[in-house]
Amino acid sequence: MLPTIGLRTHIWNNLWKTVLLLAGFPLLLLLLSYAFALIVVSGEKHSLGQGFRAAAATMPYVLPVVLAVTGIWFAIAWAANQRILDALTGAKPVTRKEEPFLWNTLEELCISRGEPMPRLAVIESDALNAFASGLSRKTGAVTVTRGLLNALDRRELRGVLAHELTHIRNGDARLAVVAAVFAGVLSLPGEMLGRMGRFGRISIGNRSSNRDNNGSGGWLVLIALAIMALCYVLAIGLRFALSRNREFLADAGAVELTKDPDAMITALRKIDARSAMPALPGQVQAMMIDSDEERVGGKWLATHPAMADRINALVRFGGGRDPGPMVTERSEDPSDETIRIKPIMPGPIQAPPVEAQPWGAPVEVAVPETKPWWRRG
Repeated sequence: MLPTIGLRTHIWNNLWKTVLLLAGFPLLLLLLSYAFALIVVSGEKHSLGQGFRAAAATMPYVLPVVLAVTGIWFAIAWAANQRILDALTGAKPVTRKEEPFLWNTLEELCISRGEPMPRLAVIESDALNAFASGLSRKTGAVTVTRGLLNALDRRELRGVLAHELTHIRNGDARLAVVAAVFAGVLSLPGEMLGRMGRFGRISIGNRSSNRDNNGSGGWLVLIALAIMALCYVLAIGLRFALSRNREFLADAGAVELTKDPDAMITALRKIDARSAMPALPGQVQAMMIDSDEERVGGKWLATHPAMADRINALVRFGGGRDPGPMVTERSEDPSDETIRIKPIMPGPIQAPPVEAQPWGAPVEVAVPETKPWWRRG
């Protein structure tokens, strides 16, 4: 990959990685079709090598069936994706009158970039989270939690909304639907491996007792099951990797939109460890701005990059400043729903302001008096 030297090249690199990762799903679909072909020919009398060749010859008949199932799955997801998301998350659409602060902040970002106003929705949850959805810019939607609205100030909320708007502008929400469908098709056989495994053991026993073909049919079934399991694991890994790339890309896009890396960093610090929504399925959590539930098992088994890595990227490539970890403070007044999240340590030391000087005038810089090392006592 090309070296990353700034936000724009950071975006290009992530786009290139996303294209490569997405190309892996059709290859896995082809591999899954071959596994089904192996099961189809496993009942015939032939050697192991002949079974592989027979499965390859059967592919023109098996592949259209797999593609048809995938197409039906796509059609359902394409037509009802927003309604499914609303039902799963409990999101309720809001208007300008109901949420003027939220609406005006997002509308300002849309006007600045000539983007259509997405549908806005709120989830009544104390968690700090948000996600974008929709298959195009015209049908885009941004959903945030009540906890996020209560915890972030205007600058931070603007950064989070710019993050989600970037997802819509880049087609990430549409990509999430495509990845979810591919992952669903590829994981379906994996979820049936228990039942298929019992079938494989019975077939092996029957062939070994009734046929004198060295049990090649049983071995073909076992190899097919192994291929299905491999497709299942690789599909999960690809879906997770796509989510990680999209989050880096959206963070960079948010800074590009707002020109305020500090606000985005502070928002991520507040969201960190306060975003858990365990009741949601994994495919929905993968769309969120952050998810602790989907960040287990190391980098390869996580839908989101570590928050420290995201913040470090904004510091290095966006020029932002990191205030460090934060602590939550709640008001003693029960009627006050505001969540105050403050840095544990004081913020970075700011340089004293420099008085304006005429162009070309020498600038005096105060240098502290030092002593040579041999005179220090």
